[in-house]
Amino acid sequence: MAENPLPSPSTPLARAERFVWLTARVLEQRRFAYHFLRGGADQVETALMAYLNEDGGYGHALEPDLRGPVSQPLHTAHGLRVLDTIGRCGGLRVERICRYLTEVSTHDGALPAIHPSQRGYPSAPFLPVVDSPPSALLSTGPVVGVLHRNQVWHAWLFRATEFCWSAVESLEKPHPYEIQAAVAFLDGAPDRPRAEAAADRLGRLVRERRLALLDPDQPEDHAMADGYAPGGVLHPHDYARVPDSLAGRWFTDAEMARSLDRLEADQQEDGGWPARRDAWAPGWALEWRPIATVEALRTLRAHGRAIG
Repeated sequence: MAENPLPSPSTPLARAERFVWLTARVLEQRRFAYHFLRGGADQVETALMAYLNEDGGYGHALEPDLRGPVSQPLHTAHGLRVLDTIGRCGGLRVERICRYLTEVSTHDGALPAIHPSQRGYPSAPFLPVVDSPPSALLSTGPVVGVLHRNQVWHAWLFRATEFCWSAVESLEKPHPYEIQAAVAFLDGAPDRPRAEAAADRLGRLVRERRLALLDPDQPEDHAMADGYAPGGVLHPHDYARVPDSLAGRWFTDAEMARSLDRLEADQQEDGGWPARRDAWAPGWALEWRPIATVEALRTLRAHGRAIG
């Protein structure tokens, strides 16, 4: 007599857990365990160390859009975000990271999106490698924001912070990724009145330029940006991942509720969330989807949604 099949996971968290064990890298498995299964921070940090290079930066496709072993600012920003979420963004580990950031900074003290060392390794087509890359808010803003939020003080931060203020306050026709980077900076910036004023201006830009889909039933009201897969759009929760983000002020309660409803509905049959970007490499989605899944669950829980 055949045994009864095991029941399918019924809660969003249980379905996501099965997806993570089936598909995720060790780092995302450890992050999932830390955030949702009472796993340890040590295990997350140990998994993250596999991506750490001798120069103090992170590489080895930590950020799946960049392949190859070399350290890159975007990888290092990703690594800092992970350390921030487990309360380990300080001490000698961050001192080493800041030395790396100093070494790869441009002439104005900020970070390029892609350092020329990436040349010769695969990377996403929307991240071109050039010999003398300019400073980029995309890479600098999240790093400066997380370091300030953790009260890290290092000489590198002085010029990098000034670059971020100048870049954020001069944005006129931003890409949504730039807005997200600006929010990451402003949410950690120590000058709170200045940050609030800059965020208010950016919020008006987001609404005027239709950079957030405020009603999922009217996708035509959203301006599609480069680098997104067909149907890929940014919603209010993509800017305000936690309720106390300055970007949360840009949207009404009803708009945020619709946004979170959509995020809940985006969980796919296999339990994971989609990676809403252009798929450019065979294994790309296999690595991005578990990252997106962990972040979706964290966003839903932060906003008070039941995940199981």
